[in-house]
Amino acid sequence: MKITLSTDTLRGYGLNRIFSLAKEAGFDGVDLDIDPKSVDTQNAVYLNKLQKEYGLPILALEVPEGSAHKKILECIELANKIGCKVIIVQAPRIFDVKLATWYRAEIPKIRKDEGISIALENAPATTIFGFIPEHAMNNLAELQKFKHACLATDRIVERKEDLIITLKKLMKFLVHIHLANVSKGRGGQLPHNGILPMESFLTKLSEEGYRGAVSIKANSKFLAIGDDEEIVKQLKDSIEYCAKYLGK
Repeated sequence: MKITLSTDTLRGYGLNRIFSLAKEAGFDGVDLDIDPKSVDTQNAVYLNKLQKEYGLPILALEVPEGSAHKKILECIELANKIGCKVIIVQAPRIFDVKLATWYRAEIPKIRKDEGISIALENAPATTIFGFIPEHAMNNLAELQKFKHACLATDRIVERKEDLIITLKKLMKFLVHIHLANVSKGRGGQLPHNGILPMESFLTKLSEEGYRGAVSIKANSKFLAIGDDEEIVKQLKDSIEYCAKYLGK
């Protein structure tokens, strides 16, 4: 089991510095959040250079929310060029029936043809007009039907669901985890800071033989942005915390 860093955690930093900080902190790899505004996150030659220079593989690509199917196909092409075998997609918007239909019909075929895992991440609990869910395919049943799932732990609290029960229901479908805690109603916290039963969650992953990556995906506003030494310390603390309960 690998412990990785989502580049979204250090949003605002250049990729080279993110790889450098991830290496110094001791991560096993990187979870690349593709930023439409950053050419570097979409440049296979540069990404391969970073992987080689820092000895950190890119173990997952995160497709931007709201991406059309053509963008997802571009991400698959990029993944093949950099040797990445996991792609994370977000739930379509509730009124984007065409994209939801494409997800259900075409992604299983692409997985088989490309030999790649394309996983659906549990959607945030946001609504339109206060009662219409903003996203389609946004419940456990849909994640199970999709077969490959990515679990964002802090979104569980938004939906007022139980983390351990959710884990048990999704375990055999999980290929990736975005690990973040919740404190004072705010998600995106480092894993050891908040109200979620992280010790039990991580221990259960280890007991069940989970083989995917556990990727720390915190909000940069909860890190000491601008102080590299302190950031590395915070990230090291997170790795040590996770490794303790994962049995690494």
